[in-house]
Amino acid sequence: MDTGDNLVVKCEMEAETTASKPPMSATRKLDRSLFDSIAWNTVSDWTSQICTWAAFLIVLRFVGPADFGIVAMTVVLMPLTYTSSFGIGRAVLMLRDLTDDQIAQLNTLGLLLGLGSFAIAAALAQPIAWFFKTPRLASIIVVSSIGFIFVGAQLVSNAIMAKNMRFRTLSLLNGVSAVVGAAVQLSLAWTGWGYWALVVGQLTVTVVRSAPVLWLQPRAHAIPHWVSVKRPLAFGGHVVVSLLASDVYESLDNLTAGRVLGPAALGLYGIAWTLAHVPVEKVTTIVTTVIASYLVAVRDDPGAVRRYLRNLTQGIALLTLPACVGLGLVAREFVLIVLGPKWESAVGPLQVLSVAAAFRSLVALLPKVLWAFGEARFVMWNSLAMLLVLGPAFYVGSHWGITGIAWGWVVAYPWVVLFLYREVFAKIEMGVAEYIESLRPALEGTIVMVFAVGCVGYAIPSNDSALLRMGVKVTVGAVAYAGTLMLRHRQRVFALAEFARSFRGSQP
Repeated sequence: MDTGDNLVVKCEMEAETTASKPPMSATRKLDRSLFDSIAWNTVSDWTSQICTWAAFLIVLRFVGPADFGIVAMTVVLMPLTYTSSFGIGRAVLMLRDLTDDQIAQLNTLGLLLGLGSFAIAAALAQPIAWFFKTPRLASIIVVSSIGFIFVGAQLVSNAIMAKNMRFRTLSLLNGVSAVVGAAVQLSLAWTGWGYWALVVGQLTVTVVRSAPVLWLQPRAHAIPHWVSVKRPLAFGGHVVVSLLASDVYESLDNLTAGRVLGPAALGLYGIAWTLAHVPVEKVTTIVTTVIASYLVAVRDDPGAVRRYLRNLTQGIALLTLPACVGLGLVAREFVLIVLGPKWESAVGPLQVLSVAAAFRSLVALLPKVLWAFGEARFVMWNSLAMLLVLGPAFYVGSHWGITGIAWGWVVAYPWVVLFLYREVFAKIEMGVAEYIESLRPALEGTIVMVFAVGCVGYAIPSNDSALLRMGVKVTVGAVAYAGTLMLRHRQRVFALAEFARSFRGSQP
């Protein structure tokens, strides 16, 4: 066993001997619940994606570009998705000391926020239709906004189910709602409903997802009093500002590309961004969706939080680092084969964004840890700082085209993230070496993979077919990565696999 593995064993022993640590049976049960939640969320997410994309591709044959354009205009309602929740669900999930009366008051506020958001959207429907010179848009906005009512009504019930770790039920509801929504969308498109197929299909997903939550987890209502709800609303407000700031700074690069370089550059950059973040969305999001409940449950035990962060970071890194960096290594061949020669200019930003996406996949866990400790304000200010730093970085980078904009992520993003790392490490008493050690297998494997693929790239003649080049690169890269793990970190990989197997096979 190498020194790194000894450090890991030492850290595990430290976590197990922490004085405040719950009994082993309770810990094992919590671990098994986390594994099951991630597994169910994975199945649900992939089922939803398959159904949604299949329905979308079929609907394309029945619905024209103009219909899609009309529905796309409803994006102006995006800010209301935040006002219809105001972080109430996050507050109920993260703040464990809320009384039943406070939760009942927040439940009423959630419903009022949903109704208020619907009322605002309905009032703005006609002016927005006039602005876009599309009279039909008014009725589309009114119907689409009905979903705000359902979202607001089930905020607290959904948060209570998440707090009770009923992720199997929530995952099933996600999958069922996606299937039903896709079926409704297809049926309406087939019968000639045009853009209404898209509108009603999406509304169906919201209703089918929300109504069972209200039935399975009913909660009382109470008249809100400011003194009682001030603290949870402040926490929720900080979370909402953080999420809103994240959405804005994640759009700044696209905005810069479109404003400074034009629509063609925006199209190229947009497709590069989408492709680079596919591995992140398919791996990291599945974990971050469920982990908050478990971090809150063990936040009084820094050793347990360190163990979750260390093991989940190691697992995410083993999957996302080779996937993201590997995509960058075969970016040119992938673009030529899948998208065609007209998209070749997207290769540069795709190569850079793949590296940035790999790093961002690891950072995604940090805000969850801080929220679990009630540090929503710190996350909010960090997100706002990110907004201030990345904007100028993207603008300066635009002088070197869309690849320069992509480099803005690599150059500017890590500096602000350092503050997140410092705060997290201080909260859970974690050392930098311990964290880096959890990344070592993935980092070493990825470095060897990059070297091997680079050598193969020089060896294969550039005039060979793109399909052949990509096939050889992918094969060599996979062998190099897997070989490094087996030669250098076999015990670590087997231990992680056994770690997961033991959860799956254990009894609560």
